[in-house]
Amino acid sequence: MTSLARLHVVPIRQRDAKEFVTVWHRHHKAPAGAVFCIGAADEDGTLRAVAMVGRPVARAFDNGQTLEVTRTATDGVRNANSLLYGAAWRAAKALGYTRLITYTQDGESGASLRAAGWQVIAQRPPRRGWSCASRPRDSQGTDGIARTLWEAPSG
Repeated sequence: MTSLARLHVVPIRQRDAKEFVTVWHRHHKAPAGAVFCIGAADEDGTLRAVAMVGRPVARAFDNGQTLEVTRTATDGVRNANSLLYGAAWRAAKALGYTRLITYTQDGESGASLRAAGWQVIAQRPPRRGWSCASRPRDSQGTDGIARTLWEAPSG
């Protein structure tokens, strides 16, 4: 589905956002929690995309003033991610946050982030993961993949 639907931002419960991510996200599960979630619906009120915004995954960024878009997912409708990235930043600022970040994986263009005015802050090399012999852990799908760190526009 790649229609040119007219989209608008809608509130969404965390459990509904998680369900949407489970169905539509290409390579990740829904995150454990979120500070807030928003959706994009078409003119018929059908939910077409979601964004989940939470505390930063990296402890170094978890300073009480920064949030991270931890997941977005769409059913393929055009421009939904750009709409949600812009709306997430406006909502975060309205809540008093001063910074909003997110990551893309190697191979993802970041076109929706650029369209929403976001900027590349850093390139992160692939990491080997958290599993070790003394504490085995399941892969979360990000091991061995380079990432790009993005930041919402200032102001």
